[in-house]
Amino acid sequence: QSVGEAIVLDCSRHLNNILEVNVEERWARVQPGVVLDQLNQHLAPTALWFAPDVATSNRATIGGMMGNNSAGAHSIIYGKTIDHVIAQSVILSDGARATFGPLDQSAFEAKLRGDGLEAHIYREVDRIVTANRDEIERRYPKIMRRVGGYNLDAWANSGDTRNMARMAVGSEGTLVAVTEAKLNLVPRPTLNAVDVVHFDDIFSALDSLVDILATAPASVELIDKLLLDMTREQVEYRRKMTFVEGDPGALLVVEYYGESESELRAKIEGLEARLRRGGHGRGMVSLPNHVRLFGKADIANCFAVRKAGQGLLNSIKGDSRPIAFVEDTAVAPERLADYIRNFDRVLKDNDTVAAYYAHASVGLIHVRPLINLKTAQGVQRMKTIAESISDLVLEYGGAMSGEHGDGLVRSGFNEKMFGPQLYAAFREIKRAFDPQRLMNPGKIVDAPPMTENLRYGPRYRADTVKTVFDFSKDGGFARAIEACNGMGVCRKEGEGTMCPSFQVTRDEEHSTRGRANALRLAISGHLPAGALTSRRMYEVMDLCLECKACKTECASNVDMAKLKYEFLAMYHAEHGTPLRARLFANIAPLSRLGSWFAPLSNLSLTLPPGKWMMSRLGIAPQRNLPPFARQTFDRWFSRAARRPANGTAVAQVVLFVDTFMNYNYPSIGIAATRLLEAAGHTVLALQRPCCGRPYITKGLLEQARALAKQNVARLAPYARRGIPIVGTEPSCLLTLRDEYLDLLPDDPDAKLVASKAVLMEEFLPTFTGALRFSAAPKNVLVHGHCHQKAAVGIGPVVSALKANPAFSVAESGAGCCGMAGSFGFEAEHYELSMKVGEDRLFPKVRAQSADTEIAVSGVSCRQQIEHGTGRKARHWVEVMADSLQT
Repeated sequence: QSVGEAIVLDCSRHLNNILEVNVEERWARVQPGVVLDQLNQHLAPTALWFAPDVATSNRATIGGMMGNNSAGAHSIIYGKTIDHVIAQSVILSDGARATFGPLDQSAFEAKLRGDGLEAHIYREVDRIVTANRDEIERRYPKIMRRVGGYNLDAWANSGDTRNMARMAVGSEGTLVAVTEAKLNLVPRPTLNAVDVVHFDDIFSALDSLVDILATAPASVELIDKLLLDMTREQVEYRRKMTFVEGDPGALLVVEYYGESESELRAKIEGLEARLRRGGHGRGMVSLPNHVRLFGKADIANCFAVRKAGQGLLNSIKGDSRPIAFVEDTAVAPERLADYIRNFDRVLKDNDTVAAYYAHASVGLIHVRPLINLKTAQGVQRMKTIAESISDLVLEYGGAMSGEHGDGLVRSGFNEKMFGPQLYAAFREIKRAFDPQRLMNPGKIVDAPPMTENLRYGPRYRADTVKTVFDFSKDGGFARAIEACNGMGVCRKEGEGTMCPSFQVTRDEEHSTRGRANALRLAISGHLPAGALTSRRMYEVMDLCLECKACKTECASNVDMAKLKYEFLAMYHAEHGTPLRARLFANIAPLSRLGSWFAPLSNLSLTLPPGKWMMSRLGIAPQRNLPPFARQTFDRWFSRAARRPANGTAVAQVVLFVDTFMNYNYPSIGIAATRLLEAAGHTVLALQRPCCGRPYITKGLLEQARALAKQNVARLAPYARRGIPIVGTEPSCLLTLRDEYLDLLPDDPDAKLVASKAVLMEEFLPTFTGALRFSAAPKNVLVHGHCHQKAAVGIGPVVSALKANPAFSVAESGAGCCGMAGSFGFEAEHYELSMKVGEDRLFPKVRAQSADTEIAVSGVSCRQQIEHGTGRKARHWVEVMADSLQT
């Protein structure tokens, strides 16, 4: 449904309000920009929900769902969006407002007698449907999952109550613009359970479908081997594969609803008995037949992987990509196994393979063939496959568009799928609503060829760009940008971290996708010469907080932080590096100077002259810089007696002393030393330069490379002896594991150092059995650093803190704190920085009791929480060390 000759109306930014909920009558009034998850979270206290549950529920808007007539995993029970739209407020193509809703015979006749475009629409729709009633009955597929064309069948079968909203739903913006909708709500299921049935291949899985459907499941979702293999390659999603055993060729995720666990167990046992009787799953000697899921966490993991299918597939490297052009076909479920066998044969005949996943329960399997559209042969292959599959769909009485709509890619097949008579009727419907062809032209009828509007086609060329970072594992700088396939996970609501700036501005430009599109257009020549290093591109990239969430939360692994670093290097090379950027990049030597003169340096920065000087440099006057410590950690360490607290050294460990630990918060290093020594380790604290992270952040990559070489040379001898390198500041320690490998790609010592670099929370839990804690109870709220969450997750910190049984530990559940290193100190970013904190973090912290300890992993989070809430926050190692028995 990519827009061609039209204007994008992003309703999610302004028309995003839930207007009214009527629990007794089970309906809600919403604006079209409301996101599905947002609506269902709002409805949670009512035990009702809007049932169509698309995989993109965390960013799919109700308006988009109405445009596509979306369905989702549970459509076998709930049907499609059209089945839940009661009424719509719309704007017609001439600008007039109208309300579409249920009309009895007298109200309908009154509409027919009216003047203006609205009355004309009612007269024409009724005339067109009446004239084509027999053909509608003959040509429309007799399956639930048909959303292509216009809904003439819905009007033909409306009986005594007609509702023009049923014509507007699924029309993809080609008939009206919706400004409000009244939606039907249904009771939420009480409990659910899942049986994950393992198979050797997708064909044996689909052969079992009829037997499975006889048990009345709530959903049946297919996941094939290609998708499982891609899941294993993604850190964020690999952690969620708790529902897979062995190496199956395919899974069917069979879900049941029920009122009690005993009822659900009985349903699953009945399923398994039926599958055994049917002989399904034979020959699976090495595979368990079933993995039963009753716990919420396991079920959530399972559906998270399923929902991420599109993004996971798009993480495949290279120019052959899983292309969405025949991914939406649907047939009757009882014919699905044979249909997919023939589908697979078409792909083999065209020398390609595909991923298979999604809604087996309703006969709709998403199939995405791997095709290189950057070649003429690839484009021709796509066209040939599409023609063959359209023939196959007609043979099986199916639909070319099952839930994603016709858009630019399938509209050209509508005459073939519905026949010339109904296609002419579709054109008449379009003219009745939109005589001047203003509303999203080129969709459903009168579409251009499917090969005309390709993002990547045979003429696509991307400029070769010289980079400092190594992008070879991405296939080069251009392919690293092209990894963004546009699925828009960066626009998600209320979960994870990505994308902090978009969550505040709601502007597409400030999403990961927006930035990737701008970069792609620049390197491919679609923007004027010089666009890549222009001031306008700087504005697009500026609000990226470099949180790295997109590297893991986006299943396609778009590393926008790395792309921004490289962009800044190019930009500064052309325009010069600003003084403020150089100052922040040199925070280590400046902090050393500040410590020498502490506490006078701290006082001078809080007095009016110091604030004035900082404001002149572009530093927000509302902020106070981190305090400088007179006694640095290095000084404390060199003077303190060093020995394991338990008297016996298990092994040596290098403590990675970061700038903030040394010059600002030596208490973190002291606490880390106490914990490591209490666990029986001899701690080594090396004198070495800054890790280089501040230089990387400001795009000073050659300087960062020089520091990387120095650090690797200093640390490699210890790594060769097998000594772990343990750090407490995620952004610093993880630089060794991430950016150093791209700055020094051919240096084996860099790889060795990276392999030994671990965060304290990754290292310590192995040895917590040696620690002795006080029994004083304490509530601890933990907020994780963005880089930590992206690389290792927040779980290890929680596990480490829970080593003290007296601690009650909870996660903040918030995304980015908003500080993001120097970002929140920069005057032009201050307001946005605070809004990011207010999104979820600040309210969560303010809600804690006064005796709850606020624990963090990074210095930025510590400063932001204290500034935004007034609550003192400490590094989690300080909290843990304070509870050690003395």
